Amino acid sequence: MEELDRSCSYLSGISPVWCPGCGYYGILSALVEAFADLNLPTRELALISGIGCSSRLPYFVKAYGFHSIHGRGLPIAQGVKTANPDLTVVAVGGDGDGLAIGGGHLPHIARNNVDITYLLFNNAIYGMTKGQFSPTTTLFPITKTSPFGLAGEAINPSALAIVYGASFVARGFSVKKEHLKDLIIRGMRHRGFSFIEILSSCSSFNTTDMNVARIIKNLQMVPEDHNQEDEIEALRLATDKEKINLGVLVRNPRPTLGDKFQEARQKAKGKSPVTVETLLNQFA
Repeated sequence: MEELDRSCSYLSGISPVWCPGCGYYGILSALVEAFADLNLPTRELALISGIGCSSRLPYFVKAYGFHSIHGRGLPIAQGVKTANPDLTVVAVGGDGDGLAIGGGHLPHIARNNVDITYLLFNNAIYGMTKGQFSPTTTLFPITKTSPFGLAGEAINPSALAIVYGASFVARGFSVKKEHLKDLIIRGMRHRGFSFIEILSSCSSFNTTDMNVARIIKNLQMVPEDHNQEDEIEALRLATDKEKINLGVLVRNPRPTLGDKFQEARQKAKGKSPVTVETLLNQFA
């Protein structure tokens, strides 16, 4: 009961508007329980989102929040963290928001190793706009925007994050709340860019790709002896055609963008002051 009270203290009091049976309720529950276990002061927590069903989440959590525009959650989260490094910054978005219009931001956030946690809710469909295919749609080819089937292959979010150089990559499932909570905690404790793909059901518009029974049937946990610094093995696990591997795929710490900014500041302080006269003398 005490644990429930602590996690509920992170809820804003605004009721979620997701459809009955939506997997996002499980994600919200895991997230606030992770905040409670980490004992994060709400004044030191910021949630940044883009557009879509998943991106409504900041309304439901008692913290600083920014509901931004389509696909722009990551660069805004980077700006928030850069402006106030003491904040714990969590970005949330869906597969359409994060991998379609917002897909160009992921490689740069990953390579810069910005110290934020990114939760990508993957239900393989555009749910809020009523059932168009998304970059991760595979087994559900007939949609409102593909009446004769899909033409392309689906994107693998975790594999992309590994290739782009994210220093922490994990995959969870909304139904396995305790495991997901643990992944979120581990991701938030990691210094650097933490990418967590969260498989989730869409009870209204996608009952094929993200069918809960099908996913559970094909689940397996990342082996305990997996070397999290071995990105080639992590890619093999992320792209496994037979099984859906859940757990931490990559954890490879390295300096963050904030560390590099701090290093640059120290170098700048050691330089002699530049005056207008000094600059003009270069052209004399």
